[in-house]
Amino acid sequence: MTGTAETEAAEFWDIYKLEVVTIPTNKPVIREDKEDLVYKTKREKYNAIIEEIVKLTSQGRPVLVGTTSVEVSELLSRMLTIRKIKHNVLNAKHHQREAEIVAEAGVAGTVTIATNMAGRGTDIKITEEVKKAGGLAIIGSERHDSRRVDRQLRGRAGRQGDPGSSQFYVSLEDDLMRLFGSERISKIMDRMGYKEGEVLQHRMITNSIERAQKKVEENHFGIRKRLLEYDDVMNKQRDVIYTKRRNALVGERVSIDIMHSFEDLITEIIQNALQQKSYDQFQLDVFRYFSLSTSISQQEFLKGNSEELIRQLFEEVMTAYKKRMENIKNEAMPVLQRLYGERGDQIKNVLIPFSDGTHGMNVLVDLKSVIEAKGENLPAAFERSVMLALLDDAWKRHLRAMDDLKHEVQTAGYEQKDPLVIYKIEAFKLFQHMLGEVNRELASFLFKGQLPQPDSREQPQEARQAPQYAKKITENRGEIPSDRATKRQEQLNQAAAPQPKPEPVRVGPKIGRNDPCPCGSGKKYKSCHGRDEF
Repeated sequence: MTGTAETEAAEFWDIYKLEVVTIPTNKPVIREDKEDLVYKTKREKYNAIIEEIVKLTSQGRPVLVGTTSVEVSELLSRMLTIRKIKHNVLNAKHHQREAEIVAEAGVAGTVTIATNMAGRGTDIKITEEVKKAGGLAIIGSERHDSRRVDRQLRGRAGRQGDPGSSQFYVSLEDDLMRLFGSERISKIMDRMGYKEGEVLQHRMITNSIERAQKKVEENHFGIRKRLLEYDDVMNKQRDVIYTKRRNALVGERVSIDIMHSFEDLITEIIQNALQQKSYDQFQLDVFRYFSLSTSISQQEFLKGNSEELIRQLFEEVMTAYKKRMENIKNEAMPVLQRLYGERGDQIKNVLIPFSDGTHGMNVLVDLKSVIEAKGENLPAAFERSVMLALLDDAWKRHLRAMDDLKHEVQTAGYEQKDPLVIYKIEAFKLFQHMLGEVNRELASFLFKGQLPQPDSREQPQEARQAPQYAKKITENRGEIPSDRATKRQEQLNQAAAPQPKPEPVRVGPKIGRNDPCPCGSGKKYKSCHGRDEF
């Protein structure tokens, strides 16, 4: 519902498939929309605006002056101040008083200067006295790039059958006029014997301005449509990632997503190895990502039946993965049970640190639910945390890469190629690469991630009975679940230890460039050992 969508009807349909329907006004519009007044220079135009304001206020009519920028509004404000005409300025610098200024804008003799964006959405109410005088007068300091914005300014007057008028003042030095045909109009004015201060008013000029606005609108529409086409590529990728992320948050399908990731990685490993015909590479990749020595023999591998190899390796990987998750559960549960028995009434959530030796992360679990489920939900919590962390990091890197790609493909136009087509092709490659990286990192962390190992020298008896992970499992109260405090104390102790007293730097006598060289060669120092210095 808007009064200015008619000029953008084509864009609404082309992009959003929405039709624009014109609804008749509640009461007939009696506002008088006058033809544009064209001046040769901005100075003449602004002087004419001030004179018109003086004339209208003397008739008891309120005046609303629309400007395209804060700079123009302040310029007109200074000109009115010089003429000692009381006025209000409504722009981004005076937004605190916006409601008060708009409320006064319909009072007889009030002058309000506003930017195009200021005060919209609020009716300017006028009194019966103002209605008899002719209603609110709208003055446009120049034509905007878009007809829609000009219509919005005109629509401030003549609402609900009120009287009013609108008049735009244009100069040949305005940006819009300079872009479209101001030189031709200027020559016509000179040929007709134009004198400074004279105004040109004709329907032909108004139509010319509207055609110029249409061209600008078409250019802007083309830019917006192009951006939408670029964003469509990102949107499809965003749907895939956010679906995976939502599954990890909810936790219902995270195990299925992990199985698919394993299957995709296994397919990639086998296809690459078969392409290179390298059994050693196959074994190395399986061990690198799954920490697994496969039972597939070299003879079976060289037969080249990829589907059978994928099926066999997938079964081995899933068997090893289930066994690994069971081991992690068995390692963590004794500590969690002891913690629950000692402080179960005080602790709700705990952080369990996992690390693959290179990276680490904390898994947040509900202590009571883990104990009640006998640790069966612990592997799922581990999977959720790992999946979320790796997806978020990969997606952030991918967004930066896509942004760089959008700028790089613009040069394809010089090769007579469509940058959008290149962008789609390269974006797909980047996305496939990102998914492959996520699969590799996910498998590597899930198969290599370990609970922190206890120090056997500290409490060997307790370590044999149950791994001492209680120090690593902390309450979810902002504590650091690591040895950072211990390391920090060691650093402080080192800093507090007495440091050896620094010895003064001893410098020998300075040797001049023309002095004999101390080595006894008989040459000058600059030609012997001092050659590099000079």
